[in-house]
Amino acid sequence: MPQLAPTTSQGGTLVALDPQAKVILDFMAESGFTFEGKTPEELRSGMGLTAMPSPIELASITDRTIPGPAGEIPVRIYRPSTDAGLPVTVFFHGGGWVVGDLESHDHCCRVIASKADCVVVAIDYRLAPEAKFPAAIDDAWAATEWVATHGDELNVDASRLAVAGDSAGGNLAAVVANISRDHEHVEIIQQALIYPVTDGTCDRPSMTENAEGYLLSRNAMDWFHEHYTVTVEDLSDPRYSPIFSDLAGAPAAVVVTAGFDPLRDQGNAYAAKLLEAGVDVDHVEYEGMFHGFFSMDAGLNVALEAQDQVAAALKDAFAR
Repeated sequence: MPQLAPTTSQGGTLVALDPQAKVILDFMAESGFTFEGKTPEELRSGMGLTAMPSPIELASITDRTIPGPAGEIPVRIYRPSTDAGLPVTVFFHGGGWVVGDLESHDHCCRVIASKADCVVVAIDYRLAPEAKFPAAIDDAWAATEWVATHGDELNVDASRLAVAGDSAGGNLAAVVANISRDHEHVEIIQQALIYPVTDGTCDRPSMTENAEGYLLSRNAMDWFHEHYTVTVEDLSDPRYSPIFSDLAGAPAAVVVTAGFDPLRDQGNAYAAKLLEAGVDVDHVEYEGMFHGFFSMDAGLNVALEAQDQVAAALKDAFAR
């Protein structure tokens, strides 16, 4: 059960859990939902059962495959209108590199396509433990490279290319954005990082303050890392922990973090490091929210605020 007392947020300020967030967390606790004590297969099945149909209608949604380093990669293309030459966002779903798929983040992709008026290409990258690090990165980069070089086939303006993702997907988006700096044919103009994993070695205060009771737990993060890694050294690899990268010249970023999230401090630290590197950053910590809130707009007013923040940053970048 989530704790009702305020927790210590950054700067020593006491912040209360948002009342709407408390309702959702109480419901999940009462239903017995947990990431812990499950096999990857059980977790994947559970996520499939909880994926709710999205009310957002778009002009078209198309499933197909594109070439990848280990075979075809399934993708889903969301088009908000029939207009030619729309900008495009490549989206990577969260789920600790172990769970999640095109269905689990369908609503999130519809939101971005609709609010940012862009085509969204969602990537169903390989999951761990069947495909460990860096398989997800290899797929994420290959997919982004393919989108960047197939604008005519997709009927999009690939010169206005963004990457986005939540949690582990935010990790992939950040890493892909950093890789792109060494490849002139893939120019990413914006990255949208929603409570991203940026530091696999992290033991910052939010990992302790929010260790349990707020959907994502510290034990669950340890479990995800154990399934994704091959060696302990992987955790400090910049392709795993982008906070160890030199971020000079990285694409502009919008970063969303949540006050009651174990990942809060590493997301905040990544936004700060981007700023220090001279990158244009729009960062908001939604203090009363928990990990995973972004797509829960049916019950969380603040989720709509965060969606609008991300959409505005993308639209501004596309307009530039």
